[in-house]
Amino acid sequence: MKKFFPAILFIAIVSIIFLGGCVQDNPNPNDLSKTVEVGDTVKVEYRGTLADGSVFDSSARIGKPLEFAAGKGQMIKGFDNAVLGMDLNSEKNITIKPEDAYGNPDPSLIIQVAKEKISDFNKLTIGMTVSSPQAGNGVVKSIDANFATIDFNPSLAGKTLNFWIKVVSIVKKTSPAQ
Repeated sequence: MKKFFPAILFIAIVSIIFLGGCVQDNPNPNDLSKTVEVGDTVKVEYRGTLADGSVFDSSARIGKPLEFAAGKGQMIKGFDNAVLGMDLNSEKNITIKPEDAYGNPDPSLIIQVAKEKISDFNKLTIGMTVSSPQAGNGVVKSIDANFATIDFNPSLAGKTLNFWIKVVSIVKKTSPAQ
């Protein structure tokens, strides 16, 4: 038996190497199961910054990856388009112009509200966020004796946004109708 042990050991090692090579993952470049397509539910880690480098949002802030259906309009257009075609665990940096993000400021969303229409008019301060059932959230821009000027544009309107994105999960859509 001692004479055959080295030969058996050699055959066992070669077999393990050969069989191990036979079962390894052989990535198929046409395999879309790990690529984001329209309708897939994805989770991404991200960090959004402005031109000056200040961070305005991140997945770290919310404590978990952001989940959404890709290409379904749940995100701003530039972000939505950026994830399409990304592979699982891939990362990218993108720049989104205002027209593909929150748009340019709309002057019609900057309104003067009469003192009589604001219950706590005397408590208003410049920069304060206020809410309106009709217009949503706005920021007080100026106050005089009779009016408050409030900007109801999104805070990121008119800004170019930079994002770092990493795809951490892809759940493929289940049917073409989704």
